[in-house]
Amino acid sequence: MTAELVWVLIRQDESGNRYRVGRYATRAEAERVAATLGAGDRQAYVIERIAPKAAQA
Repeated sequence: MTAELVWVLIRQDESGNRYRVGRYATRAEAERVAATLGAGDRQAYVIERIAPKAAQA
């Protein structure tokens, strides 16, 4: 069984453009990556939860 990657890390630049950086299984994992990427950076990082894909029959 694989983990659902329901947490998305998004970089938002000063113009409001948003770019998906990665998907993670836990919010803590996404926060850890955001802290690493955001150290000394002027970019804003946003973490959002997305709905998991519906199970296929």
